[in-house]
Amino acid sequence: MGSERVEMRKRQMQVHQEAAASVLQASQRMGNTPANASNACCFCWCCCCSCSCLTVRSEDETIQRTTFERRTEGTTNCEENPKPSREDALSWGISFERVMKSAAGRNCFRQFLQTEFSEENMMFWLACEELKMETNKTVVEEKVRQIYEDFISILSPKEVSLDSRVREVINRNMLEPTSHTFEDAQQQIYTLMQRDSYPRFINSTTYTDLLKSLEEPSPPPPPAAATPALPPPPPEP
Repeated sequence: MGSERVEMRKRQMQVHQEAAASVLQASQRMGNTPANASNACCFCWCCCCSCSCLTVRSEDETIQRTTFERRTEGTTNCEENPKPSREDALSWGISFERVMKSAAGRNCFRQFLQTEFSEENMMFWLACEELKMETNKTVVEEKVRQIYEDFISILSPKEVSLDSRVREVINRNMLEPTSHTFEDAQQQIYTLMQRDSYPRFINSTTYTDLLKSLEEPSPPPPPAAATPALPPPPPEP
């Protein structure tokens, strides 16, 4: 299991080279990426990948992290699992966007990601979607902290694979957390899933078995017509 996860990480990093370029170009067009961006670190309550203070994290933080993981284990970003129609399931093969717009599609794709040990990508994306719908500042700050600890921190077993540029953006955003703190990271993970995992999902048994289960059964054959009874033979003279 460990070696398979390592191989998955290597493949994801290769995909990141293209994904990061796409996100960077989009950010530059929107004017959101300063050329002289610096790497924020210990001035906020988060920890970045290059921070030397990682070696001196207190026992209290470790206990809090363990408590949080136990509290959210098995419940984070769980959606209801409605059964899709066959037409809905077939549309997932057209584009990744249709998968992600369907609750049933996200669940089916998430089941596939579990087989590839990369379910954290979908969990992170869903957490970011939930964060963007929050308007209460206090709740936003708490959710930002939880998402960082669960998916961005290098100490987390569910850390998602992000390049250094996006991590720098996150560390700057953490100084003033908002509901859009992880927007660049969410887009990069979306692109990663689209380019790396989605093609294999469409050809996987997870997807093909679902389509088979949604096939309409053939109607039963009509009952055979009853053979009329022959009249009794006439009596012999």
